[in-house]
Amino acid sequence: MKAGLAFAALLLASAAPLAAQGVPADLTTMPEVSNDYRPATTAWGDPDLRGTWPLNDIADLPVNRPERYGDRFWKTPEEIAAEQGRVETLQDAYAVEDEDSTIGLGHWIEYQAGALRTSMVVAPANGRLPAWTDEGRRRSAHMRSSWHIGQTYDWTDDFDTYDRCITRGFPAAMYPARYNNGIRIFQSPGHVGIVIEMLGLRLIPIGEGGHWPAAVTGWYGSSRGRWLDHNTLEVETTNLTTGATVFSNGTSGVPINNSTPVSERAKVVERFSIVGPNTLTYEMTYDDPVVWTAPFTLQVDWTRDDNYEMFEYACHEGNVQVRGYIASDRARREDEYRRGRMVEPIDPNAGPPPAMDPAAGGLRRRGN
Repeated sequence: MKAGLAFAALLLASAAPLAAQGVPADLTTMPEVSNDYRPATTAWGDPDLRGTWPLNDIADLPVNRPERYGDRFWKTPEEIAAEQGRVETLQDAYAVEDEDSTIGLGHWIEYQAGALRTSMVVAPANGRLPAWTDEGRRRSAHMRSSWHIGQTYDWTDDFDTYDRCITRGFPAAMYPARYNNGIRIFQSPGHVGIVIEMLGLRLIPIGEGGHWPAAVTGWYGSSRGRWLDHNTLEVETTNLTTGATVFSNGTSGVPINNSTPVSERAKVVERFSIVGPNTLTYEMTYDDPVVWTAPFTLQVDWTRDDNYEMFEYACHEGNVQVRGYIASDRARREDEYRRGRMVEPIDPNAGPPPAMDPAAGGLRRRGN
């Protein structure tokens, strides 16, 4: 990891390394994905995508472009140099932990500096996600999650699918979180498998064929892949189960509260392009006219690291947080009711959450 953290330092000497990394002279332009590279093929003749592609080196790249970058897809050499102080701070933290034989936050957060881009969004050209529709805002207001500030907790339905160790959502799981960022691709004749270190396994059939019947859905949906050329796999996914979020809060620069809804009309088109010996360009176009006012596209580069070790994400092991949230929140509200600040008493045998105004953040209260 430390070698990866020093990546930004390699780019500071002059503008030449930036050009070598594919940064155009005009920082407001985004070059087309290259198809010049010809990757190796599998024994059955398909382009070979196999390998481990951890997302640590894009973990600090935001989905939405911060306003300070204006209309630029790329950072300037000066902006990259300014980030080097953060890199050095992290390196010092790692060194202390190694010397003391401790594992603290430094090694817990998998982050590598040196991102040249200003955002993952490449379309719209402003680098920001489009607005939600009125229906999208309504559905978001009814989503429940431990990320919501001031929300009440009475049942498992008050927690999102990430809280409950079901899924981070799709395409959320294809983007970095704070840790467990490994992605490993397997191939066999007619199929591509994608193992996601944090809550995910996808099996994608390749070739002719349709999607599932409309009544059948899944957290990762119904995917069908096809080879566009010698280096690009295109995958279309439909039939997504509603209820999870499009982007999870572990990813930088996403809408807050883990409450970006997925509708029954969502469609995702991904392109996996091998553009160099150890570089894969991942491009994702998301279209959901129920929730979003326009489609949008994200594009990032993955870096192969077959030495990366993937670990079991034992999310449920010893997990008492759901019960703890419910018990502590009920105790808090019972105390407030005794002091005359709650509208209704707490039912100790409550099942699913009571009627409430989700946009107001929970049960209406009297006073402050």
